[in-house]
Amino acid sequence: MSRLTHVPNRAVGRLATLSWLALSILLLNTGATFGQAPPDADIFLVDLTYKGQGIQVSNLINITQRKGYDNQPSFTPDGKCLLYTSMREDEQTDIYRFDLQSMATVPLTQTPEGEYSPTVTPDTDYFSVIRVESDKTQRLWKFPISGIGAPVLVLENVKPVGYHCWLTPDSLALFILGTPNSLQLARVSTGDTARMWERIGRSLHKIPGKKALSFVHKRTSVDWEIKQLDLQTNLITVIAPTLSGSEDFVWTPGGLLLMAQGAGLYVFNPKIDLRWTQLADFSSVGIKQITRLAIDPEGKKLALVGQ
Repeated sequence: MSRLTHVPNRAVGRLATLSWLALSILLLNTGATFGQAPPDADIFLVDLTYKGQGIQVSNLINITQRKGYDNQPSFTPDGKCLLYTSMREDEQTDIYRFDLQSMATVPLTQTPEGEYSPTVTPDTDYFSVIRVESDKTQRLWKFPISGIGAPVLVLENVKPVGYHCWLTPDSLALFILGTPNSLQLARVSTGDTARMWERIGRSLHKIPGKKALSFVHKRTSVDWEIKQLDLQTNLITVIAPTLSGSEDFVWTPGGLLLMAQGAGLYVFNPKIDLRWTQLADFSSVGIKQITRLAIDPEGKKLALVGQ
């Protein structure tokens, strides 16, 4: 693919809100809810390089390249592997690991339950998942990353959990399904939770260099914003408007926001930018819609889910 560069945008003006067709959130137990399997999706990797305040995107590869559902990628803390959710022939979701050096893929779970959203825990001894249990209860569990030992229920009384983000070894931010969906902070040692916000999106990320969490607030069906929750003061402030209809984003280690819309990848610098700038367009390789994003700890590799 061609190499594209972002030049920071200092022009005056705000990102215009575009009309869009309302999209339903894909719940973790999509098949059970809507009576059909999740859509086909592949996971792609691209290289990110930095020059000054700009970013270059190159070397797109498809690491799953099969018919079926492969989604929710996350990098291991050493950046050497990618964990992701995959639905295979038995229509059961399990967690798989892709090794970036050997290009080998191995299953990490093979259980009767469905596991989603794999994330390595802060102690690096486990990876946590949202598990859809036999009665369709959605709770947070963790599995030994060594593969030796039984899975452990993390928060017994907190449900239904949709997505999660570790803040410290003892605390998490949770997307709790409901009407409306809510942002809650949880403490593992006590099981206590605190409701912080409502009408949020599924992306929850720590902000580089700050004791703060970022999330999407869906103010209305068309007006969405990325917001910051200060974890020391609980003050919530606006960072940037989202791209229209998009809710998945990641931070580079240097503090740039990456977000996708359609087949395009965009960047926003909260310090100087007033609108999103396109980095790349992947429509030429057959990608119509990019959803989930994950970035490695060094900010050199970006994983994206394309449909």
